[in-house]
Amino acid sequence: QVQLVESGGGLVQAGGSLRLSCAASGRTFSSYTMGWFRQAPGKEREFVSTISWRGFNTYYADSVKGRFTISRDNAKSTVYLQMNSLQPEDTAVYYCAAGGAPYYSATLPRRYDYWGQGTQVTVSS
Repeated sequence: QVQLVESGGGLVQAGGSLRLSCAASGRTFSSYTMGWFRQAPGKEREFVSTISWRGFNTYYADSVKGRFTISRDNAKSTVYLQMNSLQPEDTAVYYCAAGGAPYYSATLPRRYDYWGQGTQVTVSS
């Protein structure tokens, strides 16, 4: 069992940056692929990024590639999402998730077993 708690969301102007954190409880954090998803009002949950269990491999949605960076610290049971050059279209609730699928196949919500409650990111123009 893994419990996930996101933090770091907020209101930022276009072009600004935010760093999201997702703290996990449970002793097996380091064995999970971790992912970030987002969901805007009226839209489906959208894949953002994923990272392998040891942190050596990452994968990004085209819409965030080059602007967002995912990382993890297994000693702290935490995964991060550094978001730079934010745009109004990045506005959404951001969720972290944990699952057992390999990172390269973990782009769909159904590949994850545990989810956080989400943190709101709002980018003003």
